[in-house]
Amino acid sequence: MRVPNRVSVPADAARATARGATTRPPHGAGRPPRRIAVIGGGPAGLYAAALLKRLDPARDITVWERNAPDDTFGFGVVLSDETLGGIEHADPVVHAALQRDFVRWDDIHIVHRGVRHTSGGHGFAALGRHRLLEILHERCRSLGVELRFRAQAPDAALLARTHDLVVAADGVHSTTRRAFADVFRPRITAHRCRYIWLAAGVAFDAFRFETAETRHGVMQLHGYPYAADASTVIVEMREEVWRAAGFDAMDGTESAGRCARIFADALGGRPLKSGDSAWTTFRTVVNGRWSHGNVVLLGDAAHTAHFSIGSGTKLAVEDALALAACLREQPSLRDALTAYETERRPVVASTQRAARASLEWFEDLPLYLGRPPRQFAFNLLTRSRRVTHGNLRLRDARFTESVEREFGCPPGTPPMFTPFRLRGLTLRNRVVVSPMDMYSAVDGVPGDFHLVHLGARALGGAALVMTEMVCVAPEGRITPGCTGLYTGRQAEAWRRITDFVHRRAPGTAIGVQLGHSGRKGSTKPMWEGMDEPLDEGNWPLVAASPLPYRPGGQTPRELSRAQLTDLRQQFTEAAVRAARAGFDLLELHCAHGYLLSGFLSPLANRRTDAYGGSPEKRLRFPLEVFDAVREAWPGERPMTVRISATDWAEGGTTAEDAVALARAFAAHGADAIDVSTGQVVADERPEFGRSYQTPFADRIRHRVGVPVIAVGAISSWDDVNSLILAGRADLCALARPHLYDPHWTLHAAAEQGYEGPGVVWPAPYRAGSRRPRTGRTDAPGPRLGPGP
Repeated sequence: MRVPNRVSVPADAARATARGATTRPPHGAGRPPRRIAVIGGGPAGLYAAALLKRLDPARDITVWERNAPDDTFGFGVVLSDETLGGIEHADPVVHAALQRDFVRWDDIHIVHRGVRHTSGGHGFAALGRHRLLEILHERCRSLGVELRFRAQAPDAALLARTHDLVVAADGVHSTTRRAFADVFRPRITAHRCRYIWLAAGVAFDAFRFETAETRHGVMQLHGYPYAADASTVIVEMREEVWRAAGFDAMDGTESAGRCARIFADALGGRPLKSGDSAWTTFRTVVNGRWSHGNVVLLGDAAHTAHFSIGSGTKLAVEDALALAACLREQPSLRDALTAYETERRPVVASTQRAARASLEWFEDLPLYLGRPPRQFAFNLLTRSRRVTHGNLRLRDARFTESVEREFGCPPGTPPMFTPFRLRGLTLRNRVVVSPMDMYSAVDGVPGDFHLVHLGARALGGAALVMTEMVCVAPEGRITPGCTGLYTGRQAEAWRRITDFVHRRAPGTAIGVQLGHSGRKGSTKPMWEGMDEPLDEGNWPLVAASPLPYRPGGQTPRELSRAQLTDLRQQFTEAAVRAARAGFDLLELHCAHGYLLSGFLSPLANRRTDAYGGSPEKRLRFPLEVFDAVREAWPGERPMTVRISATDWAEGGTTAEDAVALARAFAAHGADAIDVSTGQVVADERPEFGRSYQTPFADRIRHRVGVPVIAVGAISSWDDVNSLILAGRADLCALARPHLYDPHWTLHAAAEQGYEGPGVVWPAPYRAGSRRPRTGRTDAPGPRLGPGP
């Protein structure tokens, strides 16, 4: 279904122009930008020039393109229905020309180890890049845009002095961006795969992904048709595979011949041609700003998104649409450029997150080759986290059901409602209520609030409900309101809660998370000032090293050997109390910058003794605590570990470090790794987004072979189904959704029409197991036609 783009405004402008209207809101000091320079004659620059000229024929617009009009890079481009809707509204002439040349298809073929799996209902439209440029050239000329080919654009600073607006659409290697780097503040990240654009003289009947496992390593083909007799073929592989296969010593023609032989089955024995293509490394471009005075970045000059989600041309065209609309809507050039960036930046950031997830999936492709064949295909299709279990069911129910059967879902059972076993504990579904600090205890004793809070969520259908971090010592609390397990009175209070859960929510497990605040203790409750020291009543802090968590915070004392022994004993005694209190699972908190996490991170641990320095030494004390707790904790009950898989800070724990951490804890008997990130240093720069922490869990699961719990902005039951079915996680822990709705899991079952054993409505609540009816909003439709 086509979704209209926000550029209905340019459509209004186009209609006004057709009627002869010439009034426009004033720009700057009352003069709109009339003289416009466009640097770069790719789709972004050409389409922007055409739109700006169409909306105001009086504009003097010149496009500089250093290449010849027939030069082009790549072979085919893909546009979404949403982007085409925007083009149709803004310029029906361009849209009609595109429609005449588009190749359309619905299927995706995934070929893995000789077996092809097909998923349908996706909807793609593509055409040759050369033809796209021809259409835009013709449109620009018909409107009166001056096109200068084989012409190097003058310096952007000079153009800015002689023109009202300079549109820098000069690509990923933008000279304009480089000239004003101090203002645009570009960050360019090179990635780990080499790839080359090629073309085949045959039209694939679907978007095709094919994997070749060679003696040099894994290679991947991405292919799609762009004409009745031609397809784009992109071949990519890790840098080390590329070198081992000898591609580093081949030119484009030789590389095309070698790739054709490797993927002969996909090509039906046909050759590949390279044009002027060469092997390259993808670079993600991010800019701190997109405009400087009257100079604005557009398309790849402003941002890039990996080709595996096909968004480069799409983003460029949408940039041009937005820029044209904002120039018409806003009262000044400055306001227009600000509005353009404000509108486009979040859209681009979301696309780049999805592209990054897709890119990293292909970089880590060898991890997934051993998965069951249909799960491999499903994992590939959902790699960007934009395609989900739910919309795949809508697109192709047969394919999705085949994946579910292979996974082991009984008929009619969503993946999230399949059971999972950890040691002697069987969880009836894959949903966990994540630990959430409530800061509502008195002297470490959980009270009525905790009974209601945890009890309500236990009644809400999740398989496992976790406590907040329960502290092993009074000085190990984060705030005065934190709970503990360092006294018998606290253990008795916890027993009241676990008894309630086991009695009134049978089948629901309750777990305890044990931890110590370390250098992040003695602070106010979150709603009074997160991580801010108490106004009074502070207690002394201890940590791996005498480093305050934040400037102005309390400096902790470095723990001595004797104190480490005492701390280990405190964890052990708390574990014994937790077992007596009736908890079903114990999690050791080694994340978020608290005491054990502080030992693991090189940013928080500067020790020079046996507990600091190398990764192995930094692991030593957390492993000692783990071993002591595991020995004290009943053997049949599972024990998990929460880690921060990255510090989101330079010099801190990395994703590779996290794999090593997980491997060490698994070797010592951890039944699962709860994979979180960050909160280790105050100056972190996390990359927030939907399910943004799950790639770290995915990597650990496949590299270490240990069950993982995924956390972090997992907000819908569709997300949970997607992650579980793709094999990226074994359990999903959700926090904020359970604050919004304590019965989140029950409602997820009701909304999916599921009534099986994976979730049980408490008897007093069964009358509410179906969504309440609302007033009718429909009316009887016409049944009889008009009379004779």
